[in-house]
Amino acid sequence: MPYLVAADAPREPAGQRFRALLNRPGLLKLPGAHNGLAALQAKRAGFDALYLGGSAMTGQMGIPDLGILTVEDACFYIRQVARAAGLPLLVDGDTGYGEALNVMHMVRSFEDAGAGAVHIEDQLLPKKCGHLNDKKLAEPRDMAAKVAAAVRARRHLVIIARTDAAASEGMDGAVARAKLYLAAGADAIFPEALTSADMFREFADRVRAPLLANMTEFGRTPPFTADEFQAMGYKMVIWPAGAFRVAAKGQAELYAAIQRDGGTHNMLDRMQTRKELYELIGYSEYEALDASIVASVVPESSKK
Repeated sequence: MPYLVAADAPREPAGQRFRALLNRPGLLKLPGAHNGLAALQAKRAGFDALYLGGSAMTGQMGIPDLGILTVEDACFYIRQVARAAGLPLLVDGDTGYGEALNVMHMVRSFEDAGAGAVHIEDQLLPKKCGHLNDKKLAEPRDMAAKVAAAVRARRHLVIIARTDAAASEGMDGAVARAKLYLAAGADAIFPEALTSADMFREFADRVRAPLLANMTEFGRTPPFTADEFQAMGYKMVIWPAGAFRVAAKGQAELYAAIQRDGGTHNMLDRMQTRKELYELIGYSEYEALDASIVASVVPESSKK
């Protein structure tokens, strides 16, 4: 049942619920959910928590993931994903949207919007996707100051520090940064763009903390399964933009079909039906909230 009309809607802060999931045995799987509908679909598939990535947010806006997103832009997506599914949500906080005071503002804003956790990265603006080349890194102690600011500002949010240092500073640099960020108060570490199983295992052996792995498509990390990441010592895995990429590919194919065929009739078997959508979003439950609304009937003769 959708979060808005659910009788069992969670009462505890999202950060507490996310932390409880981290404390459970096993791996926490975090699929990307780029909007409220995707969040409902992921929840129906059985996931306990979700991820909201910067590339999926900016991609929906038709702009690149270069640090252009604002705190309020992100909060728009956080609110709809958190409200739709009611699941704890890890959010991409980019570089923290500025320095220490900006990071504190971001943390409070994300908490108020419904986030359960945030990761902050040690790049400089304009930041890049972690799997691209020529990333510019902040000084380690400057990043540690951001982590400390986030910890000071949070009421319940789980703070994850991401380091992109492996590509330019090697494993020793990435490990040293991770330990500094943990000393500043980070709850977990996210080593970005590791390129082999040996690198993932070495990092886990040298950094004793909950670790997050990024299983993005078309990146520098080879394809590993959730079980393989758990065996390598990781507590969380994100699949940040897969759902968004599938949706975007489907939309492109639909528009091409309209141009080619003069309509959508050849794409009906690729579509979610009206009945399926209404069931997923709880259409009848919303109507039941107000007895003045006459219950809607899905047309029997239509595949819509």
